[in-house]
Amino acid sequence: MTKVILPELGEGIKSATVSYWFFKAGDRVSEKDDLVELTTDKAAFNLPSPASGVLAEIFFREGDLVNIADVLALIDQEK
Repeated sequence: MTKVILPELGEGIKSATVSYWFFKAGDRVSEKDDLVELTTDKAAFNLPSPASGVLAEIFFREGDLVNIADVLALIDQEK
């Protein structure tokens, strides 16, 4: 399983809000696909998938606040 983790965002930003998931649990994703849109008080950005596989589990819903280094989801990598 590959963890989808909220990376450091710089400029003292410690959290972001989940705006939109481009895929749902059970969907097949490819590495670098836009996986989730996040917003901060300064910008909106898309977080790409770190691996190809099946989006196995999503831990945060749209509207949830996520902190840096939180695990957003798990991807079951293709074999």
